[in-house]
Amino acid sequence: MPRLRRPGLGRGPQLAQDLTMARIVVIDDDEQIREMVRRVLESRGHTVEDADQGVAGIAYVAQRAPDLVVTDIFMPGQDGIEVLVELRKAFPNLKVIAMSGGNGPGLLNLLEDAELLGADRTIPKPFTPRELIAAVNAVLGEPPQPSP
Repeated sequence: MPRLRRPGLGRGPQLAQDLTMARIVVIDDDEQIREMVRRVLESRGHTVEDADQGVAGIAYVAQRAPDLVVTDIFMPGQDGIEVLVELRKAFPNLKVIAMSGGNGPGLLNLLEDAELLGADRTIPKPFTPRELIAAVNAVLGEPPQPSP
């Protein structure tokens, strides 16, 4: 059954007043990745909700209109490429970052496909918190933030 979690209250330190908090949904079937992305982004002042599969993530987007979606590519059921295509059709101005660990020599590089299909940015896994923050800031048009 699809799972969607609402943001917790009081998670992560509050940031300076000039940071515009974004509403972000993270779609990934790996709970550890979702939790890591949530912690990093909430620590930067964003509101984060997550879904463990594409159908649940798209339902959230339709209901709440987030500023950004961060989606994995390789997921059971509706994969990230399908999620991206559906989001682009229904919400052409929505910002999307695609992430995947399925890249490398001799493997399909679906991150390139995601860019061709309209992802605003891609991130290969594994990535550091700093790389995630830089990608989110670039997509949201925010200036780089100092490291914690």
